[in-house]
Amino acid sequence: MFSSIAPLARLNPFYAPHFQLVQDGVRKRAEPAGAPTTRRSLAAASAAEEYSCEYGSLKFYALCGVGGVLSCGLTHTAVVPLDLVKCRMQVDPQKYKSIFNGFSVTVKEDGVRGLAKGWAPTFIGYSMQGLCKFGFYEVFKILYGNMLGEENAYLWRTSLYLAASASAEFFADIALAPMEAAKVRIQTQPGYANTLRQAVPKMFGEEGIWAFYKGVAPLWMRQIPYTMMKFACFERTVEALYKYVVPKPRSECTKAEQLVVTFIAGYIAGVFCAIVSHPADSVVSVLNKEKGSSASQVLMRLGFKGVWKGLFARIIMIGTLTALQWFIYDSVKVYFRLPRPPPPEMPESLKKKLGLTE
Repeated sequence: MFSSIAPLARLNPFYAPHFQLVQDGVRKRAEPAGAPTTRRSLAAASAAEEYSCEYGSLKFYALCGVGGVLSCGLTHTAVVPLDLVKCRMQVDPQKYKSIFNGFSVTVKEDGVRGLAKGWAPTFIGYSMQGLCKFGFYEVFKILYGNMLGEENAYLWRTSLYLAASASAEFFADIALAPMEAAKVRIQTQPGYANTLRQAVPKMFGEEGIWAFYKGVAPLWMRQIPYTMMKFACFERTVEALYKYVVPKPRSECTKAEQLVVTFIAGYIAGVFCAIVSHPADSVVSVLNKEKGSSASQVLMRLGFKGVWKGLFARIIMIGTLTALQWFIYDSVKVYFRLPRPPPPEMPESLKKKLGLTE
């Protein structure tokens, strides 16, 4: 029994790095005799492939940003009906009692077209967020990795992913905040505005520029933990899948097989993302609906039970969303022939220090 628990414990994405270090050395895949050893790190990929640009170049960052625009903009727009019902459940739980009841009430009152309310600010806002989220993540991951050095970047790679994703999301939320505020007003205040063109001037006339940025602090509360989980859990899950589940090395997998691994890892990460960020998401929805309220006032009023309203809908939405985002983002990288570094392996210099090489 205990022999089966140990391998499961090692699959934890936040497994202690120093212990993982020894396991990486002990459980390394055996290579055929005479086969050339290949060095793989966070900043290097297989030399056998031809890439359209260098890893870490301006073109690389720009195309990663394009991938972020497509992955976030398209996926969030696709789930606008579910997002609309989720937001309404959070701000008016007496009227919208469940997912199915929420859909039924919305269709009765606004028709099928009512389910698409808020699609324009959703598409614009999350496209801008995706540009910053994925583009800056690659920037900060390389920047912080170079600051740490090859050995420390490997040892503390989970911390590296967390720091890079948090830094990227800080800027991404500033880009998202105005459109998120407009979206919530359109979706949760019947009669306020039906389109983005109606909502923006009305909001500005009532509260000035503050109307678009008063939700940025709660957005940070919601999105930074979400993104840290999204990237760190995804990176470590991909590493674990290739190490323990996929029966062959990543270099031997086809592009299609690699994208399947990406989708699975993305869905696993998405479930955890939804849970850690849901309380703040509830606060944002209520805050953007009400005038003159602060995040702390809304939190006190909702209470512990209130902040978890709509969690099931959000798990379905965010799990699917995150999986599709990673799939689209990785597909864009494949299409543009961008460098896609494999899961990190222990540097040769570290192996020598630990006596793991002959």
